[in-house]
Amino acid sequence: MKHIKTIVWGVVWLILLGRTGDCGDLTLVAYRLKWLYNTSVVGDLYADVHGAFARNGLKVMVKEGGPERDAIKELELGHAQFGVASADQVIRAVAKGSPIVVIAQLFQVNPLQWVYRTDKLTLGSPAAIRSFVRGKTLGLTFGGNDETIMRTLLAKFGISEASVDLYSVRYDYTPFYEGKVDLWPVYVNAQGIIIQDKLEKAGERVSFFNPDAFGVKFVANSVVTSQKMFSELPDIVNKFRKALIEGWRDAVAPINNEKAVSVLRQFDKDTPVEIIRRQLAATRGLIKPGPESIIGSIDIPAWKQTEQIMLDQKLISGPVHLDKILKPF
Repeated sequence: MKHIKTIVWGVVWLILLGRTGDCGDLTLVAYRLKWLYNTSVVGDLYADVHGAFARNGLKVMVKEGGPERDAIKELELGHAQFGVASADQVIRAVAKGSPIVVIAQLFQVNPLQWVYRTDKLTLGSPAAIRSFVRGKTLGLTFGGNDETIMRTLLAKFGISEASVDLYSVRYDYTPFYEGKVDLWPVYVNAQGIIIQDKLEKAGERVSFFNPDAFGVKFVANSVVTSQKMFSELPDIVNKFRKALIEGWRDAVAPINNEKAVSVLRQFDKDTPVEIIRRQLAATRGLIKPGPESIIGSIDIPAWKQTEQIMLDQKLISGPVHLDKILKPF
C-alpha cells in the first residue's frame, strides 16, 4: 500500500510540476466540489470563468460534487489536489487517520437550516423554541449532520427527544407541503428559496430556523488539501487559495450580481433566473454575514464547537487536535 501511494503521489507531482500542451504555462490541478453546480458553489465557478485561477498561474478542473462524490477520498487517492468538505466530514476523516488540512472556510454561517410555517410556529427566541417545539414533528436526515445539529439544539434548550416526533426525511418534500412535518431541513440558499417561493404563491408564509443565531455553530463547507501538498507545494496551495477567495469575493459583491447570475446560468440551466437571484442574495449573507467578515477565514471557535458536539454525541472517540489541521491564511 505504501508503494502504491508513493507511485500515485509521484504521478500527481509530475502533473503539477510539468507543463502540458493544453495548459500552456498553467499548472494543472483538480478541485472536487461538495455539491452539484448551484448557487452554493458560485464563487468556485466564478473564479474559473472570470480568470482568477488563470491569473494565478493555475488551470483548475472544477469537478461537480454530489451525494456520490467524496472530496477527501479523492485527495487520498490523488484524483484531486483540492476539495470541499464540511467540518464533520473533515473531523471524522482525521479521526480515522486521513492526512488532510483545511486552508479556507467558505461558509461563515451554515446554510443548513429548517423551514417552517409561521402560522403554526414562532421560533424567534429561546423561550418560544421551548414552548412551540414540544409536540411537533421535526424532519431530519438520520446519519446526516442535520441530525447532529438538531439533537444538539434539543439538548441546549432542554427539550426531551421523547416530547417531539423525529421524522426521517428524503428528497421528496411532500410531507412538508402537506403539513405532516412542522420543521423540514433545507439549505436555506438553495431548496429553501424554492420551497418558500412555492408556498408563498399558495398564500402560505414560511421562515427559517437558523441554529447559528442561537449559538449552535456547526461549520459547513471548507476547502481541504493534503498535508503533503500543503508542506511540499506551498506556492501552488497559496495561489489556489488566493484565486479561490478572489472568486468568492467578486461573486458575492453586489456590484457583480448579474455577472454571478450569468455564471450560474451557464451551469444550472433548470433553475429560473429570478430564483437564482434570490438564492445568490441568500448565499451572500452566509459567505459574508457582516461588513467586517473576511471571506474564506477559518472560524476556529466554531470548529472547536463542532468538534465538541461530535465528542458529546460520541461521533468521534477523542479530540483530533484542530491546531494541526486548520491552516488560516
